[in-house]
Amino acid sequence: MSCFSCMSPRRKDVRDYDEDMAPRSADSAKGKAYADGSAHGRRGTSLGGKLRDAMVAQKGNVARSFTFKELATATQNFKEANMIGEGGFGCVYKGRIESGMVVAIKQLNHEGLQGNQEFIVEVLMLSLLHHPNLVNLIGYCTDGDQRLLVYEYMPMGSLENHLFDLEPGTEPLSWSRRLKIAVGAARGLQYLHCSANPPVIYRDLKSSNILLDNDFNSKLSDFGLAKLGPVGDKTHVSTRVMGTYGYCAPEYAMSGKLTLKSDIYSFGVVLLELITGRKAIDCTKKPGEQNLVVWSRPFLKDRRKFVLMVDPLLEGRIPVRCLHHAVAIAAMCLQEQPSFRPIIGDIVVALEYLSSQAESSDAANGWSAGQGGASPSTQHANPDPRKKDLVNYSAAF
Repeated sequence: MSCFSCMSPRRKDVRDYDEDMAPRSADSAKGKAYADGSAHGRRGTSLGGKLRDAMVAQKGNVARSFTFKELATATQNFKEANMIGEGGFGCVYKGRIESGMVVAIKQLNHEGLQGNQEFIVEVLMLSLLHHPNLVNLIGYCTDGDQRLLVYEYMPMGSLENHLFDLEPGTEPLSWSRRLKIAVGAARGLQYLHCSANPPVIYRDLKSSNILLDNDFNSKLSDFGLAKLGPVGDKTHVSTRVMGTYGYCAPEYAMSGKLTLKSDIYSFGVVLLELITGRKAIDCTKKPGEQNLVVWSRPFLKDRRKFVLMVDPLLEGRIPVRCLHHAVAIAAMCLQEQPSFRPIIGDIVVALEYLSSQAESSDAANGWSAGQGGASPSTQHANPDPRKKDLVNYSAAF
């Protein structure tokens, strides 16, 4: 993953993973068992043992432990033709395990940016958190110095693959599909913020971490940087600044104070990417246009300029009223003051409504769900008055 240059080097040994994952309760015995890698008085003797013990102590689903040989067989010895992705953590391969299930196998690069702590946090997080809009962890491997994660296979890859640098002849995402993807990502974030106890701050929301199935349902992936949110009377979690440049909330980047509203800012950047077809950071653009949020500021202040922001690949196939509301939601998420940003539940409700409107517009105009478009249209039905308050975000301006 692309992280801030100011981060300190990561140690290669297992480090204080209880900082992120230890239970915050009065149950000191259970907490101690979790922190020292033991369960019910038994100390784990290996990283794999500690992971299993920690999952048992936290009553999570115990992910399967694979041997390195099993995963090498599944990927045909990590054959290059089976590689489906690559990042700071290492490479991701498509494979087929013994049961016949097709999976995605992420192999940690020992020289990469992701260390043991992130590996452990991801295994524990995805063993404890389960939702249709979170990627499903099948298992892991901790043979010797090998660190691998086994996920469900997402056949359409990441949102990033469908938004940027498309090959000639590739069909761009339609507006309705973009909103459908945004809704799925928002629902996953809502689960983390509202259903997990304590709440979970994702901390690395970006287009490359939003994976898609064959029907373009989206799931959040890569939980190595996830952090348990503040509890009780605490307003934030203080931590070293980590994440991806261009998506990170300004107050977190400057102070290291992390809140749920930090994720909301990142979501606003992703929504802006969906609207504009531009990357959060694009060094190929001329100065002043390389940072998406900075580039968008003048447009966000004037409704008449909203249409100038739209991805040219959409070729006008976007309801103007729907566009205005989507831009307004993105603008609210990107407010400098965290307290001015909406909560994720309100975002989900608003986007669900906009998504339904976009699908209705597609049907009324005879547009295919997969089409980027060919002709503009500005005539659309008035929104349901019962939903008026949910999408009336004009106050953001």
